[in-house]
Amino acid sequence: MRIVVGCDEAAFHLKETVKQHLIEKGYDITDVGVYNTDPSLYPDTAEKLCKEIIEKRCEKGVLMCGTGIGMAITANKMPGIRAAVGHDLFSIERSRKSNDCQVLCMGARIIAPQYALMLLDHWLECDFAGGGSTAKVERIKEIDWQYR
Repeated sequence: MRIVVGCDEAAFHLKETVKQHLIEKGYDITDVGVYNTDPSLYPDTAEKLCKEIIEKRCEKGVLMCGTGIGMAITANKMPGIRAAVGHDLFSIERSRKSNDCQVLCMGARIIAPQYALMLLDHWLECDFAGGGSTAKVERIKEIDWQYR
């Protein structure tokens, strides 16, 4: 699986930890930045990351900033992207199983790096459950494209 990672300066160190973890697990990684702790605009990184998924160069993405909120807001502006902030096991599981999210957003100021890695591993193991959620995700897609 090809995974794209990105962050702002607040989450640079978390991104580097996540990237190394994913490489060690055998994933093919694309890093869209940032590459240091200089101030940056997180919407630019979110846009780059989502383009990798929209253009089918990557299957899933991980966005990190101070809280994960700004990244999720920006990612969800991109056509066809479903992103969720995930700081607990239940939320990240439901983001995949019920909502078929392709992008996990996390806050470096909210969770510890080791906990972030545990959540990420679980998120990557979860698949879309389908069933009753299928009609809901299809409706999300319809609404998304209706307003583009």
